[in-house]
Amino acid sequence: MKTNAYAVQSATTPLAPFNLQRRDPGEHDVQIEILYCGVCHSDVHTVRNEWQGTTYPCVPGHEIIGRVTKTGAHVRKFKAGDIAGVGCLVDSCRVCESCKEDLEQFCDQGPIFTFNSLDKHSGGVTYGGYSGNVVVDEAFVLHVPKNLNLAAAAPLLCAGITTYSPLRHNKVSKGQKVGIVGLGGLGHMGVKLAKAMGAHVVVFTHTLAKVKDAFRLGADEVVNSNNPEEMQKHLKSFHFILDAVAAQHDINAYLMLLKRDGTLTQVGLPPKPLAVQVSNLIHVRRNFNGSLIGGIKETQEMLDFCGKHNITADIELIPIQKINEAYDRVVKDDVKYRFVIDMASLKKAL
Repeated sequence: MKTNAYAVQSATTPLAPFNLQRRDPGEHDVQIEILYCGVCHSDVHTVRNEWQGTTYPCVPGHEIIGRVTKTGAHVRKFKAGDIAGVGCLVDSCRVCESCKEDLEQFCDQGPIFTFNSLDKHSGGVTYGGYSGNVVVDEAFVLHVPKNLNLAAAAPLLCAGITTYSPLRHNKVSKGQKVGIVGLGGLGHMGVKLAKAMGAHVVVFTHTLAKVKDAFRLGADEVVNSNNPEEMQKHLKSFHFILDAVAAQHDINAYLMLLKRDGTLTQVGLPPKPLAVQVSNLIHVRRNFNGSLIGGIKETQEMLDFCGKHNITADIELIPIQKINEAYDRVVKDDVKYRFVIDMASLKKAL
């Protein structure tokens, strides 16, 4: 099935119109007309080969919301006309320990990501959501709550689950004090989700212009991370801290804010190793770990939670013709807080 898309041909060329071939739906497949696709910073990293290993041509996009147009004979959970979502994963081995525990993101054989991953059907690579449609196994397709704004729900498929999963894993709940480091695409979702879980939410930012926004998003307090006195006030007081900063920063400044047995989870991916002062962990039995996305079961749980609490991302909706400009703005942190492509614009771009 010929499909229109936007692709990049090398690490230094812009995204431009491209044609790709989608497989016809098999017995367990769901064919989806893509309505909206979020723009993730990982799209930019992959397109520009900043993480190495990009196969070109590359069609990015793993925050997909669309309408089901066709289903295979054995599909039971979806029917034509349903609104469906596809996140970062489109398959896994399904037999390893992690897959059996609904943690496909940690598949021992390597999860199959929505783009730039081995496509076991074609033998090539997977192509993502900057395209007219996608065909995905039913087991990796998600139900989207009907009450959510569809465009603003798209980033939930990555930014939402990336922040929900560690909050959920660490049992964030009412009465706990939770810190969110960095108020960007991930951080702003962390604030909304932690607040909905009942936590007392404290945002750490060095950008004073974001203070007002932090309170609007639900923060109970905002701390200037460049002010030692403000940081000092919060020593040994946090149950959990979610660090969404992808730049180099002093992780020890935040580890010291954790209570005994408190946990700091890193979801931002700095380009170089962070220097951890081990005594900050040992002396108060603190925990420092990382988190990826979530499995399909947990991603559906996150979507249902967002539906219940009417949580979506703060977005700027763009036509696909502005995607290269959007990439430059993502790098400059010039968006509040996620770009989403209106895929109806794809037809006008060709």
